[in-house]
Amino acid sequence: MHIVRVALNRVRRFDSVELAPRPGINLITGANGAGKTSLLEALHLMAYGRSFRGRVRDGLVQKGADSLDVFVEWEERGVGGETVVPRRAGLRHGGQSWKGRLDGEDVAQLGTLCAALAVVTFEPGSHALVSGGSEPRRRFIDWGLFHVEPDFLPLWRRYTRALKQRNALLKAGAPGYQLDAWDRELVEAGVPLTSRRQHYVERLQERAIAIAADLAPTLQLQTLELLPGWRRHEVSLGDALLLARERDRNAGFTSVGPHRADWDVGFAQIPGRDALSRGQAKLTALACLLAQAEDYAALRGEWPVIALDDLGSELDRNHQRRVLHRLAQVPAQVFITATEVPAALEEELRPAAMFHVEHGTLQAVV
Repeated sequence: MHIVRVALNRVRRFDSVELAPRPGINLITGANGAGKTSLLEALHLMAYGRSFRGRVRDGLVQKGADSLDVFVEWEERGVGGETVVPRRAGLRHGGQSWKGRLDGEDVAQLGTLCAALAVVTFEPGSHALVSGGSEPRRRFIDWGLFHVEPDFLPLWRRYTRALKQRNALLKAGAPGYQLDAWDRELVEAGVPLTSRRQHYVERLQERAIAIAADLAPTLQLQTLELLPGWRRHEVSLGDALLLARERDRNAGFTSVGPHRADWDVGFAQIPGRDALSRGQAKLTALACLLAQAEDYAALRGEWPVIALDDLGSELDRNHQRRVLHRLAQVPAQVFITATEVPAALEEELRPAAMFHVEHGTLQAVV
């Protein structure tokens, strides 16, 4: 897929701005604070329902405005890959409430909008994918499955609904027979959900190891391992829920299950992710994100959009060059922001399009 038009209104420094990117590498330059990252935030918002800097109400809406507007037009391959299908999506978001349209129709769930446009983003906070808490790692797996396995989202929603009901009963001190019913529901949704996560991590492991060997050979990435959220190899999910019931009653929430899942990385020489430097965590996260993009391309027959924010400050010249050479070899549309033209683009590769941001305006660079 590739984006042909992006229009923003009332997004951070931009009153109104339009971008007409091209297939291939699109470079957006500008001084720090000029607003170039806001363009990638808007794409991320359309693909994930949130900015990678946090919630929409925490500064993404322009100061003094009630809401922001993002409109994106793109093209993707139809069924069979022989036709090109034009798509369009729009989102008005005020931080609390939102309205969205997809291909001319209103959407009732933000997930429907996010399922349409696939964007894989590497940004200054991406190291948290490896070195941070479990929630972003769980979202990372589920986002990938959400886009390549159509039956995953209904499973996820079924599990989430059951979890909310069980937690409400725990807080209310409900009798065991009521909890039994929701335990069964958690098992029926949670076991296949976990199986899909396991297979996905196994696929990503093979790709991430190869990418890491290319981008950062000294990392010696060896494994990606799913941590399912309970002692899966020792006890069934149903038994795990039953064994934890009294503890859960006291705590008022469900302490075991797929909602507590995580995944870990293993290296040949580095003892674990806690021993990674910030730079090593960034490179590991980048390898995992690019593995996710490759997996999407393999299963969907086209690449997701790839966004690399502030590339120059996140990677040194050697790693920038390795990343850009790898991306130049695939038919992905890539957005890169930087304060100046990255060395590899200046010396060896030619971007498909260049733009410059200054004082809340965007101009194409001829």
